[in-house]
Amino acid sequence: MLFNSIPFLFFFLPAVLLGIYLIGRMGRTPALLFLNLASLFFYAWWNPKYLLLLLGSITFNLLCAHAIAHAKRPSIPMWIGVCGNVGLLCFYKYLFPILNSFGSLMTPEHNFGSIILPLGISFFTLTQIGYLVDLAQQDATLLSPVEHVFFVSFFPHLIAGPILHHREFMPQVFAKRDFRLDWNQLAIGGTWFIMGLFKKVVLADTIAPRADLLFNAPANQPMFSAWCGILSYALQLYFDFSGYSDMAIGLARMFGLRFPMNFNSPYKAQSIIEFWQRWHITLTHFITLYIYNPVAMAINRSRLDAGLSIGKKALKSFEGFTRMVCVPLLVTMIVAGVWHGAGRQFLAFGLLHGIYLCINHAWRTWAKALGKAIEATRIGRVFYVVLTLAAVILAQIFFRADSVPDAYAVIRSALGLHGLGAMPHADHIFWLMIAAFFAICWSLPNTQEILGEGDRPVRLQWRPTLAWGLAISATFFLCFVLMKPASRFLYFQF
Repeated sequence: MLFNSIPFLFFFLPAVLLGIYLIGRMGRTPALLFLNLASLFFYAWWNPKYLLLLLGSITFNLLCAHAIAHAKRPSIPMWIGVCGNVGLLCFYKYLFPILNSFGSLMTPEHNFGSIILPLGISFFTLTQIGYLVDLAQQDATLLSPVEHVFFVSFFPHLIAGPILHHREFMPQVFAKRDFRLDWNQLAIGGTWFIMGLFKKVVLADTIAPRADLLFNAPANQPMFSAWCGILSYALQLYFDFSGYSDMAIGLARMFGLRFPMNFNSPYKAQSIIEFWQRWHITLTHFITLYIYNPVAMAINRSRLDAGLSIGKKALKSFEGFTRMVCVPLLVTMIVAGVWHGAGRQFLAFGLLHGIYLCINHAWRTWAKALGKAIEATRIGRVFYVVLTLAAVILAQIFFRADSVPDAYAVIRSALGLHGLGAMPHADHIFWLMIAAFFAICWSLPNTQEILGEGDRPVRLQWRPTLAWGLAISATFFLCFVLMKPASRFLYFQF
């Protein structure tokens, strides 16, 4: 079930809110039971048979969690749980693409077939891996079956995140004696949701056809046409993912719960390091905590065992920087890239961002004074933003392309190797949209800033007033008019 669909907006969500209004006052456990049933129904709407997969995953992790909590050596059941989750992910996401890749090397016509990727499997798998690791390290508490199901399957985050961390989310649940609806939280959550719906329906879906036109036929495109498609996709991805993140946060807020921020104007970033602090924030947090940190610590321990330094002086040596900074970054970003999909284009996407981050850290290590001097000027900051966006867009070409050869074809077209080409009349409209949408990205505050929960105060501040109510109602009506029946979120495919 899609957030931007008639069944969700006019049937499922009102029914769940009405149910919580009636049941929420009975206490926490009845409310959680009701929300669990609603969330499982929400998931089963897509394909009922995959509900068994979700329930099987939850049951397996619940058993592992109890084994960890009562084991003398919790690392053993923890690794069983981690391997089981990774194995499930590999089977559905990587097994058949890898088999088909090897099969094509032997006989081009041979194909092992494919399997439907269950919705949300990457997200609910990562959520449970993080929980098991935290539980083994005594950074999490053992959840009851009802609490565990809620933590994993709560419908606003089930399909495409944000990736929830136990200690950020569950203490809110433990603190609630009941789930009585709060009208102020409903107003904030509803506004947050509608702003996200606007980004998805009015902005992302409007510019998406131009991106699809390029990437569905990437070969031999003229330069102007290629850049129109490339920039359209950059904006589609931005508003699609930002819109989903806003809708998920808004839905949780309607029930009095706070999700972590997952999107914070990443196209305003002045470096790749800052970009990953603003883009898919919960994924960045996850891979830093569970991949980068363990790899970096293992390298540091090995250096200490070998009698080598791990201090600032060692970091400024080429050997020390390569081992202590570059290796963990490359490993982490390659894993992050492959997490998005089995194709080599996702490996290239992760590798590019790993290289970007290594260069960024090297610049900060060996050219810190020059970097600060550039950043001190307005032109320098604009240069940093444009340079960062250019690097991000190059990686996004691989992220969107169906294969590495298709990505190369788009890049060749963007470099003008197939000529400039005459700009079609239809592209004039899209170029105007591109200019307007980038102006929105760079000049307007983001949703959390408008709602008073950003890092800085802004003039365009939401208030529970009649004027704001009318504006948000008009926005919802516009979304309803422009809504397309089968417009999925881009991150649903991961």
